[in-house]
Amino acid sequence: MNTLVAGFPLLAVTVVKVVVLLFVVLTALAYLTWFERKVVAHIQTRWGPYRVGPHGLLQPLADGLKFLFKEDPAPAGAERFVYYLAPFLAMTLALTTFAVIPFGPQDMRIFGQRTPLGITDLNIGLLILFAITSLGVYGVALAGWSSNSKYPLLGGLRSSAQMFSYELALTLSVVGVLLMAGSFRLREIIEAQQGRLWGVLPRWNIIASPFPQVLGFLCYFVAAVAETNRAPFDLPEAESELVAGFHTEYASFKFAMFFMGEYANMITVSCLAAIMFFGGWISPFPPTQAWAWTAFLPAALLAALGLYLFFDGLRYETLLGRTVLPLLGAALGALAAFLALHPGANAFIQGPFWFLLKVLLFLFFYVWARGTLPRLRYDQLMAIGWKLLLPLSLANVLLTSLLLAWKQK
Repeated sequence: MNTLVAGFPLLAVTVVKVVVLLFVVLTALAYLTWFERKVVAHIQTRWGPYRVGPHGLLQPLADGLKFLFKEDPAPAGAERFVYYLAPFLAMTLALTTFAVIPFGPQDMRIFGQRTPLGITDLNIGLLILFAITSLGVYGVALAGWSSNSKYPLLGGLRSSAQMFSYELALTLSVVGVLLMAGSFRLREIIEAQQGRLWGVLPRWNIIASPFPQVLGFLCYFVAAVAETNRAPFDLPEAESELVAGFHTEYASFKFAMFFMGEYANMITVSCLAAIMFFGGWISPFPPTQAWAWTAFLPAALLAALGLYLFFDGLRYETLLGRTVLPLLGAALGALAAFLALHPGANAFIQGPFWFLLKVLLFLFFYVWARGTLPRLRYDQLMAIGWKLLLPLSLANVLLTSLLLAWKQK
């Protein structure tokens, strides 16, 4: 191992970052399913997962074991190679997008090598990300075709038309941001949003001059929800019409791979929304002495969550909950104390904290929309993409270009 690190330090650092990021992302995907079920349950005045572990925290583990050991039938007339390739393609492409996302402004040291807080920092990172996500349609379309069944085929055709239609609006919606930042590099797009408006408001692209990208953000997020096949744009699945759409004939872990790809795409879209329109890791508070206390918000939130878990665990119904929750609360409290007592660690965590907090807010909106809005008709879906979002995205590009040109005179 030491020889490998000494001979190929860059490769060793990259492998370590990939392994760590995959572990974090796959864990986040598992608990995003728990988060969605809990939020939708509370919206509908239900409990949600509650029995498998305290507050249902072990439900993702139980679901994973279930998917691994379930029967895995395949349709007799399926195109076998493509049938097995489709879920793998959908999940792999969704996970690959995380390679170009920066999670913080600082560099870190691994095996003595300075490396950014992300897998790679490409000067065309946004183009690479869009190129990878545009291939995601193949996983869904091939799954519908290869199943040799009418409902998956209809779901695959719907998905192809939907994703092609909304990709235009999705891509055009960020052109205004690119014009203002003058770069395709995600880190530089975030850095271009530094500073304050009137000394108070953050100069994020959503409110920045010469043309606030409110219209661009609305077009982006609506198109992104449609691109990820989420409610109210989940026409490719449409349980009430197509049984389950493109993945009707899939079971066991192949079925889980489609959902892992869907949730990974949700996280990617949320990360990109935070980067392009809401300043990425930039704090919403001014970096002045009067607002210096906001640097302790990560430690304060961890401490508050730790106290809640500790006292909730003491009165929990089961012995497992009364054991695990206080220990987890104590661990979070110790982490909060560590951050409060070590300024270097607290400063390092600021960027990732604000970035992940913004991403979590977008994910909450995803779940909120699913638990609130009804599914659209297919003609309404296509009309929104071609007759509303596309013209608005073009108008946003035109207005941003004109105002930038006027400002530079």
